[in-house]
Amino acid sequence: MLQDKTIIVTGAASGIGAATASLIASQGAKVISVDINPPAKPVGEFIQSDLSDKSSIDALVAALPAGVNGLANVAGLPPTKPVSAVLAVNLVGLKYLTTQLVTKLADGASIVNLASLAGLGWPDAKEAIDASANLDFEDIAAFSKAHEIEGSRSYFFSKEALIVWTMQNRWTWRARGIRMNSVSPGPVDTPILKDFIETLGSRAEEDMRTMDRPGTPADIAPVVAFLLSDGAAWIRGTNIPVDGGMFSNVMCQTHGF
Repeated sequence: MLQDKTIIVTGAASGIGAATASLIASQGAKVISVDINPPAKPVGEFIQSDLSDKSSIDALVAALPAGVNGLANVAGLPPTKPVSAVLAVNLVGLKYLTTQLVTKLADGASIVNLASLAGLGWPDAKEAIDASANLDFEDIAAFSKAHEIEGSRSYFFSKEALIVWTMQNRWTWRARGIRMNSVSPGPVDTPILKDFIETLGSRAEEDMRTMDRPGTPADIAPVVAFLLSDGAAWIRGTNIPVDGGMFSNVMCQTHGF
């Protein structure tokens, strides 16, 4: 269902991005891989870009072709990175790239955002999420200070806001048939898994005990690929947990089931 479709995958040099690029290429898609680092095994055309920098994103958008059928926003930084960098890549840069690219998307295109199980607390972060609606790169430091977004909170907040942004844009481009959804992995065995364990400590260990195993990029990529396909045409503004049952576990515990 991706045959001859042009799909952009950010974060394509490693982890879930690399797995997604490889999988959709095997399904017949023409892949444009984007990353700050060159992939060891490039898939399709590679364009280097720093998604924490507005001018770099502008150059990327200018270099991309018209008629793009899908955008997989997979690039992201872990919670061990500086707060401003995490918010710039995981939220501000992602949103800026997406909105700038809409005019180059084909009618019926699909946008898939890689969120996280870490974003499940979005209902309790409404004030900060509302305040971040029009957040620009140069305002990130002041915003973080004003809303006490420090340390690993930057990662959690970036994913909370991303899930809400996905839901809010369920019908934004409906007249053109462009849809947006998100995928929320649980702990996945990628190069940044150690960063999460280092940052979250006992909490991460407790989460891991509820699972049969950590996920792998190969567990996540097929869900992203499905959402990019025509088979997902009536799924809009939805966040899909892909987490070995962790979201269900948290919900049952929260509500006493």
